Amino acid sequence: MAHLRRLFLTTELLERQNLGFWLARVGLVMTEFDSDQDRVTQLRDQIAAHNEAYHGRDEPTVPDAVYDRLLRELAEIEARHPDLVTPESPTQSVGSAPNEIFSPVEHKIPMMSLDNAMDMEELQSWYERALKGIHDADSCQFVCELKFDGLAVSIRYENGELVQAATRGNGRVGEDVTHNVLTIEDIPHQIKNAPEVLEVRGEVYLPISRFEALNEEQLAKGEPVFANPRNTAAGSLRQKDPTVTASRKLAFWSYQIGEVLGGPQMASSEETFELLQSLGLPVNPEVTEFSEFSDVQKFCEFWKSKRHEPDYEIDGVVVKLADLAQRETLGSTSRAPRWAIAFKFPPEEKITRLVNINVSIGRTGRATPFAVLEPVFVGGSTVGMATLHNEDQVATKDVRPGDMVVVRKAGDVIPEVVGPIVADRSVNSKPWAFPKVCPSCGLALERLEGDANTYCVNRSCPARVETGISHFASRNAMDIEGLGERTVRGLVAQGMADDVGDLFALTKPQLIELLVSDSSNETLVNNLMSAIDAARERPLANVLIGLGIEHLGPSAAELIARRFGNLDAIAEAETGDIEAIDGIGPVIAQSVTDFFADDHNKSVVEKFRLYGVRLDITDGEADVPQLLVGRSIVVTGSLDGWFLSRDEAKRSIIARGGKSPGSVSKSTYALVVGNDAGQSKMDRASELGIPIVGEKELRHLLEKGQLP
Repeated sequence: MAHLRRLFLTTELLERQNLGFWLARVGLVMTEFDSDQDRVTQLRDQIAAHNEAYHGRDEPTVPDAVYDRLLRELAEIEARHPDLVTPESPTQSVGSAPNEIFSPVEHKIPMMSLDNAMDMEELQSWYERALKGIHDADSCQFVCELKFDGLAVSIRYENGELVQAATRGNGRVGEDVTHNVLTIEDIPHQIKNAPEVLEVRGEVYLPISRFEALNEEQLAKGEPVFANPRNTAAGSLRQKDPTVTASRKLAFWSYQIGEVLGGPQMASSEETFELLQSLGLPVNPEVTEFSEFSDVQKFCEFWKSKRHEPDYEIDGVVVKLADLAQRETLGSTSRAPRWAIAFKFPPEEKITRLVNINVSIGRTGRATPFAVLEPVFVGGSTVGMATLHNEDQVATKDVRPGDMVVVRKAGDVIPEVVGPIVADRSVNSKPWAFPKVCPSCGLALERLEGDANTYCVNRSCPARVETGISHFASRNAMDIEGLGERTVRGLVAQGMADDVGDLFALTKPQLIELLVSDSSNETLVNNLMSAIDAARERPLANVLIGLGIEHLGPSAAELIARRFGNLDAIAEAETGDIEAIDGIGPVIAQSVTDFFADDHNKSVVEKFRLYGVRLDITDGEADVPQLLVGRSIVVTGSLDGWFLSRDEAKRSIIARGGKSPGSVSKSTYALVVGNDAGQSKMDRASELGIPIVGEKELRHLLEKGQLP
């Protein structure tokens, strides 16, 4: 009992310490900001980066709980200052932009996200808000569904035939993954007695048993194992080759209906699930309805304790109002329905031994310590490594090789070391010291005053070069298929590539020498040469992403590329010119100008030019007449007519030399209003005498440069 008591108190203390660790890591601990607007800009940049990592690359960078705190802080500031709210704010949108590898699919009905309840108190608060909205507690029925940790998809049937499948994407536009979804055995290709149009929504997931079998296959082949079922499922669904997707044996649960034409009128979730089942679509057997909210709470507590019993990962329970008319009454915010909430399970903790602390070197030279652990099963998967972030965090936690440590799989995604069990520490233990030299190149590491991070400043460091080339060749950047880690390592070791520009100078004889033991088998080399040649014609935005400019994600890269038209203009642009682009904050703008001011980076661009890499946008994009120079046009609400999206409208304004900020001011030329437009913007425009127009007027404005 004494040992259990000691462990409980230790873990409780570590919980408090760990909160400070993550808050400091992502900037939640407030330092000194000039204004709330500065904090909003910082939060939006951080959240956008986390969204892109999670939704776009399937590589989450922070635990769910930390992401939720960032989003909540942003929402609180925006609530205090409505003028700071913009349509592009993460509080007003879902997910991230769709991947350009797949064709875009516009959702007829947006695929929304869910607000989270992190504990019973927040769940109770949601219930009380829902009651106020429908004014009839006695009529309330609730449906509880397990919250699957997979990838949300929309599947469209027309006259019973599966014609399209898409990921959620940013909620309005997703990625066309039809051919890959057709390989999932759970999903019927044809359904009988179906409505004329039926859109089925659900979750693609990888069963845990299949995930474990896949990793056994990887080990047998000497290949790296997959990280966790969720990321493996997402990566499998986004394969270019459907046969790869088929080999992963994904599964599917249906849980909602989107667009329906010619179908039955449904009044409740029960009728919805009955229809899905009758059509042969898989419905999770744990879906349960309750009339008493206390039973909902018991259901959540039950599954919190039984979360690892199903053969699929779950990270919470989704609670919804069962009556569809009541859902209509409550409506939605811009990103989430008010009639549903996700009760999130808390992160789990286990104790294991910290075998060693190693340091990895990234493409910017940042030296990041990480813990090598005795493998431990936590949060539904086996963890062998965990981040320690930087030198100060290791010192704050005071974790040492040989310690027994508390490991948490926060949000069922990111493994982290919470802290040591000091009472079990060896008397011979010594604090870990951050290395003085780079583990890759052996040169001195540097840490500037006021910077929490330590860097290898050697441009030729093999680890820096390797990670930079791997990023450049990745799917979201230049998409050079066949340029895997092993090949990159060989290129750097043999002196064939000192930076990403050298990739385009590689010759077939060089690659044969590196990759082919039998010179008669040159298919691998031919394929890689073809992939490199294809990369010469990638869009300018992809080149910007591939260069690895800090803080610059795909959406911002696209905006900058369209605004300046070519890489030379971007490289010569002043920070203020870049920051003037709507959607680009000061952090990104400064990072871009700093990057192109660096002589080494200039030399890489010159290699691109020398070896025939396209450094401008297409002629059609470049020739857009600059009709809106000096005019500021605000767009609010959803545009469902001429434009595919509000973002496209804003890009069209910017492409013509105009600005499209998120708020109305005295300098605003016009306010374009779509569906569900913000009332505060319309009130402000009326107060200032600014024209309020629709899509028809916007089209005229883009064609003629002025309002009709």
